Order: sequence, then structure tokens, then C-alpha cells
Amino acid sequence: MFYYDPTYIMVLMGAVIVLIAQAGVKSAFARYSRINSSAGITGAEAARRALQDNGIYDVSVRHVPGELTDHFDPTSRTVNLSDPVYGSTSVAAIAVATHECGHAMQHNEGYYPLRLRSAVLPAANLGSRAGIPLLIAGMFLSFQPLVLAGVIFFTFGVVFQLVTLPVEFNASDRALQYIESSGMVSESELDGQTKVLRAAAFTYVASAAAAVLSLLRLILLSRGSRRDD
Repeated sequence: MFYYDPTYIMVLMGAVIVLIAQAGVKSAFARYSRINSSAGITGAEAARRALQDNGIYDVSVRHVPGELTDHFDPTSRTVNLSDPVYGSTSVAAIAVATHECGHAMQHNEGYYPLRLRSAVLPAANLGSRAGIPLLIAGMFLSFQPLVLAGVIFFTFGVVFQLVTLPVEFNASDRALQYIESSGMVSESELDGQTKVLRAAAFTYVASAAAAVLSLLRLILLSRGSRRDD
């Protein structure tokens, strides 16, 4: 009955929220990918300019395959830009490229939420792999400590999702502030870039909401398991 209990509606709610958010960011990105910036610079050029203007000279800009696979890698000290961003002169490309530079700025100054997220990451990875199996095993064996361990491990992943929110919002704010102050785009283009970055930020909010709903479901299941013992 584990997969058919009434609390499963919480997982479905989370999935729907995530799908809506993903559709929103894809729609916004596609729309503003068709609008070229007046500056005529590519995402890669915008990223290099943003890094240099912020005094970051030890981070390089690389091209990576895929779509919306853009990310900053602090280990290799690289801003990695995807196919639709690296060589594109679109409003969306500049927004995404400078957002990733926002993460490089955070790393360069030791932004606390970013350091906290990095510290939580190992536990979050362990929790995402072990949380559900431990809880299922505990319920199957009617062994409450194992159920509790599963909930605790899963919580690590939820904490990571929540800590990610200020990191992503701050990176977008840094990107928009830089774009505006640099005069890189017009006012109308800045509005489009704001919409792209806000839509992208909502995907993290949706993921965090889905994770919280899943955690609440697991807590309800664990309490039900305890009453059955």
C-alpha cells in the first residue's frame, strides 16, 4: 500500500509544480532567445566582460553541450555555457551567461549561502540516495529507528534545496545589476532578461516546494508506521 496511500497526492502536487516551472522557464528562454541584444555580443563575450569588470581573472569561460546546462564550476574555476547561450547574441543568452558569472562573483567573495550550500552538498547527495530506501526498509521490517533514519537522511536533501534559493536569487540580482550598470542592453532588453531569470529562479522555488511536500509525506508515513507498531 506504500505506493497507493492517500499522501501520494503530495508527491503529485510537487511534480505538477515542477513541470509548470520548467515549462515557464523554457517558454521565457525560447521567447527571448529570438530577440537579439542591441549590443550584439555573445553570451560568452558577455560572461568574459562581466568577470573582468568584477576583477575575476582566474575564471575561464567554456562551451558545454546541451540546452540549459549552464553552470559555474568552482573546482575547475570555469563558467560553462550551453549551446544556445555560448555563441548567441540573444537577450536570453546574455541573461543566463551573466547569471553564471554571478555565481563566480559569489565564490570570489566567499558568499556565505554559497559556502553553506557546498558544505551541505555531501550530506544531501547521501540523503537523496539513502533516504527513501532506508524508510521503505524500516517500514517493511517494522523497525522504527530505520524509518526515522530514512526521514533524517531525506531531510538533508530538502535543506540543500532550501539553501539553494538565496544563492540563485542573489546570482540573478548580481547579473541584472551588472547588466544595467554596464549599459550592455537597453531598458526593454533588461525587462526581458529579468523575466528569463525570474522564470529560472521559480524552478528552484518549485523544486524546493516539491522536496518539502515529499518530506511532509514521509513524516506522515513514518508516524503512521509508528502507530501501527
